[in-house]
Amino acid sequence: MTQATDLRPLGRTGLTVTALGMGTAPLGGQFTPVPEAQAREVLDAAWQAGLRYFDTAPMYGLGRCERLLGDALRGRSGHVLSTKVGRLMVAPRAGLTLPPEAPKNPLDPGWLDGLPFRELFDYSYDGVMRSFEDSRQRMGLTAIDLLFVHDIGRLTHGERHDHHWTALTRGGGFRALEELRANGDIRGFGLGVNETQPITEAMAETQLDVCLLAGRYSLIDRAAAGGFLDAMAQAGVGMVLGGVFNSGILAAPRGAPATFDYAAAPADIVALVDRVRGVCDDHGLPLAAAAVQFPLRHPAVSCLALGPRSRDQLAQCLDWFAHPIPPALWDDVDSVLAAAGRAV
Repeated sequence: MTQATDLRPLGRTGLTVTALGMGTAPLGGQFTPVPEAQAREVLDAAWQAGLRYFDTAPMYGLGRCERLLGDALRGRSGHVLSTKVGRLMVAPRAGLTLPPEAPKNPLDPGWLDGLPFRELFDYSYDGVMRSFEDSRQRMGLTAIDLLFVHDIGRLTHGERHDHHWTALTRGGGFRALEELRANGDIRGFGLGVNETQPITEAMAETQLDVCLLAGRYSLIDRAAAGGFLDAMAQAGVGMVLGGVFNSGILAAPRGAPATFDYAAAPADIVALVDRVRGVCDDHGLPLAAAAVQFPLRHPAVSCLALGPRSRDQLAQCLDWFAHPIPPALWDDVDSVLAAAGRAV
């Protein structure tokens, strides 16, 4: 059985990452406020537990999470660090004209502990280069291993997608990432998204090394199953998976209000999860343990990025990761999904 601290190769980057990594979005106040002392404590606990992959983004807490993670990692070595490009953090000031606010991203729940900045999308050459330098300064670290192009795609941008895709392609965003990789400033790059299509389209534009996909290969959502993940493995693109709890519903206590894809879970998803939970009950294991261990069954997946908000939540995630899973469970869950008309 895979252990949380097992080192696994990450695509063509030449890097190895622990099977379980630390995602930081919740520490920016996603859904629930997280006091600074608590955020620092859980980051330190992740290090003490042996986790050595850490992911963040300028978006998370509007700069807050990069600052917290930089403080946690400064002076330490032997880890892999990823952050993202595509959003600049700006503050209104006299004489500065900012474009109108972008339409609300349906997958952005807002930040209850965010810093007083506003996000500005910029996927161009200059935008990518500035984002990289801004992140290094916010974190107080010169070495960033991986950069993910954050939330490119129609799911986030709607009718503005073509504008941003043009900035990333003809506007030089990918060229900036290629230069950073060629110069040794980063070890690799890819996309950090909630849908598979942009990754497939990006592979026709540039050589991707590793991608972070959230929510699309989970116990109840198999959108990335089959052809997509198989193609990533064949192309040598490492895969980090986030959102294994589908924004919380697969880790929520029975009967508690739950979120799915960053919003209140619809009734059909609640009913599906209840049926899957019943299967897990029959096998004598927590639903969340199955949710944590399922994605690593695919050979394309190198690492999971979980986002515990506290030391206790981290300990719970580690317990779920180590919980024995009877092999028959997976077929039984697939049968529930098939009966519900969902792909497996």
